[in-house]
Amino acid sequence: MTSSSPAAGQIVIRDCHTLDEFRACVALQQEVWQYEDADLVPAKMFVVADKVGGQIIGAYEGDTLVGYAFSVPGTRAGHSYLHSHMLAVRESYRNSGLGRRLKLAQREDALKRGFELIEWTFDPLEIKNAHLNIFRLGVVVRRYSINHYGYSSSVLHRGLPTDRLVAEWWLKSNRVKNLLEKGREPSFPVNKKISVPAEIYAWRNSESDREKAAAVQKRNREEFFEAFSQGLAVLGYERDSHGNGSFLLGRWDENCSYASEENDE
Repeated sequence: MTSSSPAAGQIVIRDCHTLDEFRACVALQQEVWQYEDADLVPAKMFVVADKVGGQIIGAYEGDTLVGYAFSVPGTRAGHSYLHSHMLAVRESYRNSGLGRRLKLAQREDALKRGFELIEWTFDPLEIKNAHLNIFRLGVVVRRYSINHYGYSSSVLHRGLPTDRLVAEWWLKSNRVKNLLEKGREPSFPVNKKISVPAEIYAWRNSESDREKAAAVQKRNREEFFEAFSQGLAVLGYERDSHGNGSFLLGRWDENCSYASEENDE
């Protein structure tokens, strides 16, 4: 799989298969998340994912890796899907559309191999990520996982529980095809909004204000659980002129589910 775009600085998106390429992924992982060694996904796990049907898709400028997407295969209720565990983009390449290009490359590869679903988790407090996942890619969200990875050594998490929403990207759904292939944004009645203030980034980075971030996380956690218990799903996302974000919840009219007793919380 190879593509390039002059507007993106001649960045090439391609599959990774060699140990040196996987080591470069580990180095970029460390750069992006600043994990302690114990929390790093090692190169050998990239090797395993490559051998068992996962995805390691890299973004290269020349010979330099500037981003990658990493997925592993999973099963639920007799159905195979891909779990996208990491999407890393070097800081100087962010806000350029590179993350979306990597996700679209994942979709293209998954469809060629017969997958209909890619899942991943994301932080409900990260406004930019939520906007990409929901508004730009068309995922739906129906599950919330408390402290999904346990407490993390990454400075990005600032000691808060690693609460995560579970993104479901139904690759052949009308919702996704209309958005990505026809440019038609989904329309639906909004039953509930769950908001994240723009100040969340400053609050997380400040020891004196971190309790404010924790309070938003706790409040929103409770609101998500209540909404999901009522059959609502996250179907939209909006940002206002001040940078505040809001999840828009409604009822999804497509019958897409690999539900089982193994589902997350």
